[in-house]
Amino acid sequence: MPAPRTDPAPLDVPRGLAGVIVTDTALGDVRGREGFYHYRHYSAVELAQRRSFEDVWYLMFHGELPGRAAGVDFAARTAGLRHLPAEVRDALPAIARAGADSGPLAGLRTALSLLGASAGFRPVYDIGADRRRTDALAVCAAVPTLLTALHRLGQGLEPVAPRGDLPFAANYLYMLTGAEPDVSRARAVEQYLVSTIDHGFNASTFTARVVASTGADTAACLVAAVGALSGPLHGGAPSRALDTLDAIGTPGRIDGWIREQVLAGGRIMGFGHPVYRTEDPRSRMLRSIAQGFGGPLVDFAVEVERQVEAILAELKPGRELHTNVEFYAGVVMELCGLPREMFTPTFCAARMVGWSANILEQAEDSKIIRPAARYVGAPPPRPVPAP
Repeated sequence: MPAPRTDPAPLDVPRGLAGVIVTDTALGDVRGREGFYHYRHYSAVELAQRRSFEDVWYLMFHGELPGRAAGVDFAARTAGLRHLPAEVRDALPAIARAGADSGPLAGLRTALSLLGASAGFRPVYDIGADRRRTDALAVCAAVPTLLTALHRLGQGLEPVAPRGDLPFAANYLYMLTGAEPDVSRARAVEQYLVSTIDHGFNASTFTARVVASTGADTAACLVAAVGALSGPLHGGAPSRALDTLDAIGTPGRIDGWIREQVLAGGRIMGFGHPVYRTEDPRSRMLRSIAQGFGGPLVDFAVEVERQVEAILAELKPGRELHTNVEFYAGVVMELCGLPREMFTPTFCAARMVGWSANILEQAEDSKIIRPAARYVGAPPPRPVPAP
């Protein structure tokens, strides 16, 4: 007779699963002590400096960078997927009205569900790798159109139809503003987008993979990821970092304002990271981009960074607290004309590619992610009292 099955012995792990390895991935990694992260086998920062968004999208989906011809074909293919199905497009005004106080990211969850239903997305468990990739491409291409349309409708403006002749980032800015952006600003936004495609097993990426492990369809996985991103501890800091600069106001107020916040136990938005113990490499790159534009905002941000790091080193000795990606991301997006309410949605437009690549990878594994919890309530069983 076979031996009776027994439950696996429970394992104690750190709060928040910090440092716990839950799977293998070929998509990339974050090496926090080195201040380095990569997509596949390339430095993510170097990719942002040297390649287009479409090239890195191809890399994440196919495992290699495209040659020139393949890159042109892929860019054309994804550009052709930017237009929305009529039933989705026609529903956007009502979605924007319903979420007028919540913004485009909340509306995106509804719009994504509708897009998946309208396109006939099937559970990833029931379809092959090619169809999964086709579904993922369709969503990643359509999300910038959805986000910009929801934003403009929320502002009382008509959506701007996508243009197939513009690269991903330039088209995004065009749909957002209605004007074709200048090359330098489009490239700055593109570099930001590339630098935020993926970043290890953060909360939203892990969420996407958990849902994918159930075999759900691609849209369902991405809706869950967007829900995780909407939390202010995850994707909401770029605008909050700029709010901090606004609250400080002038260089003469930096020292007093920061000391008051730190001594009161407050968090300085845009500083510190759960993984990096050195300077965030994304922050370093975005600082350089911002300094290329120059101006009072950039000068003030650099001075705030300098003084905050010195004060944190004094008041929190032994802790490595530096600017994270959100600090200079907010500065760059402000300089490029993006409204603050679109900072996190812009991050989301890039991270769709990373989430989708993780969904595609997770779909190759049929094992559902099903951890356990330790019960700490009153000892059971107790008699159920009569009504």
